[in-house]
Amino acid sequence: MTSPGLRERKKARTRAAIREHALRLFEERGYAATTVDQIAEAAEVSPSTFFRYFPTKEDVVLTDDVDPLLLAALREQPADLHPVEAVKRSIRQVFGGMSAEEWAAERRRQQILQSVDDLRARALRQYTDTLGMLATAVAEWAGLPADDFSVRVFAGAVMGAGLAALPASGVFEDDDFAALDRALDLLQAGLPLGS
Repeated sequence: MTSPGLRERKKARTRAAIREHALRLFEERGYAATTVDQIAEAAEVSPSTFFRYFPTKEDVVLTDDVDPLLLAALREQPADLHPVEAVKRSIRQVFGGMSAEEWAAERRRQQILQSVDDLRARALRQYTDTLGMLATAVAEWAGLPADDFSVRVFAGAVMGAGLAALPASGVFEDDDFAALDRALDLLQAGLPLGS
């Protein structure tokens, strides 16, 4: 795998700066009271640059940078693993590889998402998209057709286990991964793919 070029690194820094300033302003002023113009000014970019990185103000919080990493990690798991074990290893790999700063930023994003009703409602609507992405990744990993019903059911069960393990705050902390492991262990007893 090649490392990103200068342009890609600059874009990643700009995107991270926009998000960091947005989260800070949301925490200081409140989500509703913060405008895109204020975020752009704090990040030292134009509003049009803001919109090149995030289509809406909501997307600063709703865009989950962890999901693509989890899906990529899943696709790399050995094919002879139980599907739940592949998911668990992917989760451990991604979250175990996050720096303290990345994990703190992810928790801040989750906290803001949970504190704003409109964001929570839109996040619930996005679960269907996430389920589809997970089902596609599992199908690729398992060598099954993308439209395999058992794969979609499995993806829904994994997401349901994740929701069941989510603490009341709606924000995962380091010690909450034990509950997620336990929830996924309950699934590992059955649900064969391809049947």
